[in-house]
Amino acid sequence: MRSQEFSEWIFVFLMVGILLFSGIIIALMFNKNRPKKARLGESILFGAIILGVVAAVIIAAMQMLGGILF
Repeated sequence: MRSQEFSEWIFVFLMVGILLFSGIIIALMFNKNRPKKARLGESILFGAIILGVVAAVIIAAMQMLGGILF
């Protein structure tokens, strides 16, 4: 039973992370003060945030489908 509680909190942590980083993505996309052309570092950072969100969604879906949570 202890591992199930652990898995549920990992899932909650993933959901909070997805919401947080999705908010960052939205804030960056719709920022009125951003320049027209992004610098290389900004592009890499933006891509890393998007890849992190996608990875978190995949891990959360695998936990749900694998029956680890419920």
